[in-house]
Amino acid sequence: MVQNQKTNLLLRDGEAYYFGKILNGKLAGDYFNRLMETIDWKQDEVIIFGKRVVTRRMTGWYGEKEFEYTYSKITRKAKIWTPELIELKNLVEEETGLKFNSCLLNLYHTGEEGMSWHSDAEAELGKQPAIASVSLGAERRFVFKHKTSGEKYELQLEPGSLLLMAGETQKYWLHSLPKSKKVKEPRINLTFRNIVIKEKS
Repeated sequence: MVQNQKTNLLLRDGEAYYFGKILNGKLAGDYFNRLMETIDWKQDEVIIFGKRVVTRRMTGWYGEKEFEYTYSKITRKAKIWTPELIELKNLVEEETGLKFNSCLLNLYHTGEEGMSWHSDAEAELGKQPAIASVSLGAERRFVFKHKTSGEKYELQLEPGSLLLMAGETQKYWLHSLPKSKKVKEPRINLTFRNIVIKEKS
C-alpha cells in the first residue's frame, strides 16, 4: 500500500507508518506561519453526554468540494483548498503514493490542549480509511491503544513529520494526543483523508 517502504509500527490488526520529517525546519516553520494566517480557524464543538461543548482546540475543514463530515455528532461543511493545503497535499501524495480529497486541521495552542482516545471510523471515511497526518510546530507525544488487548505503542511527532494510518487501524485501535504542561508552543496537525459520499440526487 505504501509507496516508500516503511515498517509497520503496529504489532497487529492495522497499519501505521512513520515517515519522519518530510519538511525541513525552515519549510515546516514557513508552512506553520502561513496556515496560522490563511486557515479559517474555528473553535471545535462536540456533543458530550448530550451537551454541546466548545473546545479550546481550533479546527479547519477543507477539501476539493464542499464535503459534509460528521464527527462527535456535529456536521461540518468543508471550505475549498487553499494554495498551501494543495502544496502539502501534493507532497503527502508523493510520499505515500495515495490520493486524498480533504483535510481536517487541528490547532493546539499549548500542550494543555490534546485529544482523548478515539478512532476515525466515521461512515464518510469508508471501511478501511487511510489518514495521513502532518505535524507542524511543537513536537507532541502520540499514542495508539488496541481496543481489546489494551496494548499501546507511542511515538513523538516531530515538526515537519508525516504519520500514515491505514488498513484496519481505525477498527481495532484507538489513538490520542496526551496533554502535557511542559509544551508551551502551538502545534498544527493536518489530517489528509478521503471522504466517500454518494452524490445527492
